[in-house]
Amino acid sequence: MHQKFLIRSAIFIFALFSLVTLLAVNTVSAEDSVINCQAHDGSCSLPIGKETVTLEIMPRPVTAMQDSSFTVTLSGNLPEQAPYIDLGMPAMKMGPNRVQLKSVGNGVYQGQGVIVRCKSGHRTWFANVVVPDVGEVKFFFDVVY
Repeated sequence: MHQKFLIRSAIFIFALFSLVTLLAVNTVSAEDSVINCQAHDGSCSLPIGKETVTLEIMPRPVTAMQDSSFTVTLSGNLPEQAPYIDLGMPAMKMGPNRVQLKSVGNGVYQGQGVIVRCKSGHRTWFANVVVPDVGEVKFFFDVVY
C-alpha cells in the first residue's frame, strides 16, 4: 500500500513538473515572436505619446559581440535630458547593458554598445529606449551570431 502511494506521488510530481516546464517553454517562445523592428534592413520607428522614436543600429546586419552604433531620433518636443537604451532579451533576465546616448543636434542622439552572445542560442533582443519625463518604447529585433 505504501509503495503504491509513493509511485502515484512520484508520477504526480513528474506530471506537474512536465506541465510547468511545458508552460515555461511556450511562454519563452511566445515572447521571442514579438519582432517589431527589422533592424537588419534599416531604421525602425514607434510612437511615444504624440511623438515618434526612431532607432537605427549600425553596422548591419546587427551582430552580437561587436561594437555597434545606436542612433535614436526623436520627433516633436525634445526632452531636457538625453534618452538612453537598455538592451536585453525577452526570453531571459540579463545583466545591465545600458547604451548612454549623447545629443548630436536636431533631436538625434548617438551612443556605442555591444549586444552580447546568449549561451542559450536565443537571438531575439530588445532595445528599450527611455526618454526621461516622456516614456519608453521597446524595439524587438533579431541578431546574428
